[in-house]
Amino acid sequence: MDITKVFLSKGFLSVVAAVVLLGFVCYDGLELMVKWWERDEYSHGYMIPFVAVYLLWQKRYLLAESAQSGSVLGLLLLVVALFVWLLGELSAIYTLIQYAFFIGLFAIALLWVGVKGTKVIWAPIFYLIFMIPLPNFLYFNLSQELQLISSSIGVFVIRLFGISVYLQGNVIDLGVYQLQVVEACSGLRYLFPLMSFGFLISYIYRGPIWQKVFIFLSTIPITVLMNSFRIGVIGVTVEHYGIAAAEGFLHDFEGWIVFMACLGVLLGEIGIFYLFSKKERAFGDLFDLDFGFSQKVENSFSAPSTTSSPAWIGLVILLIAAPGSIYFSEREDDVPDRTTFSEFPIAKDEWVGRSRNLESDVLGALNLTDYFIGDYIKSGSKNAVNFYVAWYQGQRKGASIHSPKSCLPGDGWLILSHTIEPLVDADLGGEVINVNRVVMQKGVHKQLVYYWFQGRGRNITNEYFAKWYIFWDSLTISRTDGALVRLVTYVPEASDVSIADKRLQDYMSVFYPVLSDYVPN
Repeated sequence: MDITKVFLSKGFLSVVAAVVLLGFVCYDGLELMVKWWERDEYSHGYMIPFVAVYLLWQKRYLLAESAQSGSVLGLLLLVVALFVWLLGELSAIYTLIQYAFFIGLFAIALLWVGVKGTKVIWAPIFYLIFMIPLPNFLYFNLSQELQLISSSIGVFVIRLFGISVYLQGNVIDLGVYQLQVVEACSGLRYLFPLMSFGFLISYIYRGPIWQKVFIFLSTIPITVLMNSFRIGVIGVTVEHYGIAAAEGFLHDFEGWIVFMACLGVLLGEIGIFYLFSKKERAFGDLFDLDFGFSQKVENSFSAPSTTSSPAWIGLVILLIAAPGSIYFSEREDDVPDRTTFSEFPIAKDEWVGRSRNLESDVLGALNLTDYFIGDYIKSGSKNAVNFYVAWYQGQRKGASIHSPKSCLPGDGWLILSHTIEPLVDADLGGEVINVNRVVMQKGVHKQLVYYWFQGRGRNITNEYFAKWYIFWDSLTISRTDGALVRLVTYVPEASDVSIADKRLQDYMSVFYPVLSDYVPN
């Protein structure tokens, strides 16, 4: 079939229409996904669709031979995709919308080329999953764990050079200089691109399945070890050449060297498999890079000339879902009356405070509606209580509460304990408040933190339950407003943490009763 006729065939045009409609339905999530690609960790996302199209084009002849009539399984998968999309819209978890698009593409493949045809092109579609950023809570938790692992191995490398070094959490203390292994040094900016490249290499690699799996999974330890080695080398260069060795161009240049070294190790694995292979062939023959130009024209790629009944039904479902997506995208939440935090009391009973402002870049990242942050000291006390509350008028379009669980550790602070505690001894107007109670330590210093999620008549300690209630309340009462409430106090050296508990509970007994004016029920 002539390629022009393929692109103008009813079958091909209907596939394009289905993909466009699916993209329209999932537009909110896809728009936010592209914005995430501005971060270094996901900057490879722009390349993924082009590589996927290449992989799909590479399989055009085999697809022409394998394509079947549409499968009813595609309809079931399409319903699942739209349900996941609805959950994402109502819960403001836009990662769900992105995964709904991903699932929907598999549904479209099943509807237009059947099960056999989908088996041929599963990899090009699956490769698109590397476009989707991790959910924030998973990203930050993974980043923190990698920071600690990379710090530990990096210190091991530094000590191999006979340098005395002390590690406190993610802070490497060289004596004169201190290096903090922050989020940017966690290795995620190498891990995500390398995993996508590892999947691509393992897919085009002509070898046993176990070798393909090994190549892909090995990208994780390769990234961790090479990034840790990089941190170690930075520590050694800082020890000999000063702090400038850890900043600016040299820092970024070392990053590029590490990433290229990761690719070299990955290709080295394949080289080892090649050396132990008993088959006599050139190294280049290990990879399926044939673009298919050697095929005869009469066997050229063809799209289904007609659209099957399941495919037509799927198209109708997407046509119905499209205006529904406009409704969910444009509908406004009910916003309750409240007092702004500009009127939050600075002094009450024996407590006197001083408010502060967050920096503009922090406000841009939080995307909140209103907030208050201040330090309060009770008469006769030496230790302050830092009180912070962030209120969101609606948790949509990527504006949602950031859990402190993701950002409390850092700058050398380690979490010693994290429990859920009901505050039954404090005078809270007869109400029992459940809080996340976190004890953190940095050297000999400690901090006690209380935090919880509040709004719409609920006191919630679990971020996942908080997301569920956003979905439920959006569906039932058209509200997604809510707040994060956090209290922090210092625990002096050799001081009992119970004294800090009493301090926070005393503060809450005074200020919690007025909080409902600013965070409406």
